[in-house]
Amino acid sequence: MIYGDMHRKRETALKKVKDAIEEHGGTTILATGITGDDARFALAAVQAGARLLEPNHPAVALARGYKGVTNMHDAEDIRHEVPLEEMVKVTQGVRAVVGPDIYITVGVPGSFTEVLPTVFTEEQAYELSRAGADGIHTHKSTLDDLREMVDICHKYGLLVDAYIAHPADRHLFGIPAETPAQVAEIAKQMQDIGVDMIGLMTGMSYEGVAAGEIHPEVRRRLEALLKSVNVPTLAEGGINDKNFRAFIGTGVNILVVGTAFDDVARNAVRGMVKTFLGR
Repeated sequence: MIYGDMHRKRETALKKVKDAIEEHGGTTILATGITGDDARFALAAVQAGARLLEPNHPAVALARGYKGVTNMHDAEDIRHEVPLEEMVKVTQGVRAVVGPDIYITVGVPGSFTEVLPTVFTEEQAYELSRAGADGIHTHKSTLDDLREMVDICHKYGLLVDAYIAHPADRHLFGIPAETPAQVAEIAKQMQDIGVDMIGLMTGMSYEGVAAGEIHPEVRRRLEALLKSVNVPTLAEGGINDKNFRAFIGTGVNILVVGTAFDDVARNAVRGMVKTFLGR
């Protein structure tokens, strides 16, 4: 059996996360979007100091132009169709260029609440673990589904980061909780079933927010999460270079940043092309 080996693999992965949090003064980043789906940008992020990376299937669908999608909202609708084999290849590529000391968590078909039934199997967990994944990035919307994910992932040496969402969110990226009290209760239940890292969806749009502050309701929800668990915590959704400082000092350990990187890359390419064309 491999239980001992897989327990040790999870311990090693969690140490990567905790070391990154400590290295960056209590709050680090999980780089995703283009920095997760493209090995060149993953390496650039790591060279700049990022220690946590997240390839995921909607970002890969967008990067590959799968079915002609050109924005993340549309990519979310067809993400379940991305072949698992593609995510294995992406994981292998990113791991190959960033080395063994970087934490990689992967979102794959079936690890989210998908539009159509999509099963995440033990065989897939094994493939991803062998490909170099340290964890699975999950957005399941029920505790029963999440418990099954935890059982499968832990069996094959993978940590699980999972999220609490607001029921009014455009895409349901986690267990729904309407009030801070519900956030606290669900967070405790998630920790009890073995979730290794627990995050809060901030309720911001993909385009981010102009103001450099956290909405008061988001802050109350975040405080409820932080007071309820002792595992590493995350905040995800619309975090960019204009508002990220508002999260520093709240106690949240990891800021998930993706679209902000995508926007910078797009704008840089547009600007350089205009330069070459003399416009």
